[in-house]
Amino acid sequence: MTPLPENKHDGGTRLSLQVPMRWGDMDAYGHINNVEVLRILEEARVHAFGPPAGTGMPGVDVARPIFSGLDSDVQALVVEHRVRYVSPLNYRNIPATVRVWISAVKGASFTVAYEIQDPVTATRCVIAETVLAFFHEPSGTLVRLTPGMREQLEPLRGDSNF
Repeated sequence: MTPLPENKHDGGTRLSLQVPMRWGDMDAYGHINNVEVLRILEEARVHAFGPPAGTGMPGVDVARPIFSGLDSDVQALVVEHRVRYVSPLNYRNIPATVRVWISAVKGASFTVAYEIQDPVTATRCVIAETVLAFFHEPSGTLVRLTPGMREQLEPLRGDSNF
C-alpha cells in the first residue's frame, strides 16, 4: 500500500490509499466477497493509523500513527461496522482506491469513514464506517482519547457516509 496525496473534501481531508485485492477475495461472480471488503477496510485503517503497539514490524510510514502510539496494554477495538455495497467491486490485479477520513470523534471513540473505488473505472463501490474505541485490557476499562490523538484526527474530519 502506498499513501497518495491527501485530498480536500467535505470540509475535511481524506487520505487516499491503495489496497491490493487478492485472487482469493473473489466470489463466484467475480466480485470481491463482502467479508473480504472488511479486510480491505482493515488494511486501509492500519495503513492510515499504524499497527497496534507490539504488532507488525517497523518500517512502514503511516499518515497518522494513532494505533502505533498506544501503550502495549491498550487495544484498539472495533465497536461497530456499517457497510453499504453501492456497486459491485470486481476483482482487479491492481489495488483498489480506498479513501479514509474521520466522521466523528467522541470522548472514548472515533468513527473512521471509507469509500472504496474501482481502480479502473473510479466507480464508488462501497461506503462504510467503523467505530473504534481504546480498551485498557488489565483494568477492563475504556481509554479516553488524548489531546494528542484528537489533534491527529482533527485534520481528517469530514462528513459521515450515512
